[in-house]
Amino acid sequence: MRRAVRAACLFAALSCTPACADNPALLQKFKDWSAYASTGTPKVCFALAQPKKQTPDKIKRGPVYFYISRWPADGVTNEVSVKMGYPFGAGAKATLTVGSAKFDLFTKDEGAFVEKTDAETKLVEALKKASTMKIDGKSVRGTATSDVYSLDGLNDALVRIAKECSG
Repeated sequence: MRRAVRAACLFAALSCTPACADNPALLQKFKDWSAYASTGTPKVCFALAQPKKQTPDKIKRGPVYFYISRWPADGVTNEVSVKMGYPFGAGAKATLTVGSAKFDLFTKDEGAFVEKTDAETKLVEALKKASTMKIDGKSVRGTATSDVYSLDGLNDALVRIAKECSG
């Protein structure tokens, strides 16, 4: 649950106005990924991407983002979270596919998260070696979605946030 709370803070920071004190600052853009750092406390850095393809393409959704975050004060590195742009139903799962590997994600509100740290580590390592990933979910209304992300630039973005938030 702590992961979901941290991710909710991250989602809120991205939706702040520029006057917001914790508004994240862009560190650098790397092809399809961007590296950000918070300007407030606690320090948080994250790599962020948006899907290159969303299916179905004609449905109303909020912004969709994939994050890999570092929270040095909590000793957290490479925490994965997804903002799907719609609310999930209670107990819903999402599935992330990278190569032939599938990872089940638990959901809360509009977010999807990896349950265990060891699975998160495996996921990030798989992402570093791949060119795309896909996330499948189903909204509280029953609409199935599929989002495809490019991983071009991910490795460089991860290096940049590690440098910025080394702890």
